[in-house]
Amino acid sequence: MRIGDLARMTDTSVESIRYYEREELLPAPARTGANYRSYDEQHVRRLMFIRRCRALDMALDEIRTLLGCIDRPGGDCSVANALLDEHLGHVRRRIAELRRLETELRELRAQCASPRSADACGILNGLSQGGVRARPRAGPHRHDDLHRY
Repeated sequence: MRIGDLARMTDTSVESIRYYEREELLPAPARTGANYRSYDEQHVRRLMFIRRCRALDMALDEIRTLLGCIDRPGGDCSVANALLDEHLGHVRRRIAELRRLETELRELRAQCASPRSADACGILNGLSQGGVRARPRAGPHRHDDLHRY
């Protein structure tokens, strides 16, 4: 099948498929005589696995590690267990950060209960005067690619 067929079959953009190939998450397909990429069922299964991992917010390096386990079917899955435990810890930390952010936004929102002039707005004044604590950006776990799926 051609790349467009694979894209439709897996609901993945062509750009993402090419990206996953460049990142060596998806093996390079065979080429036809006309030099078109030719994908098979193995590509479909692997791409669906990648998509499921991305839906679970896994980074490319995490996916690469899990694919390495799949590529060694006789190996020990303790690597997968450890990776998932670490990822779960990361998700829990992010949830805690989001809860703190929600509290802070509620407090800021409470500074302006009704519409006022901009110079009297509690929200704008709070933001201008440092009323909101600086929030660190999500760390190195952020996605490495531009294409979510």
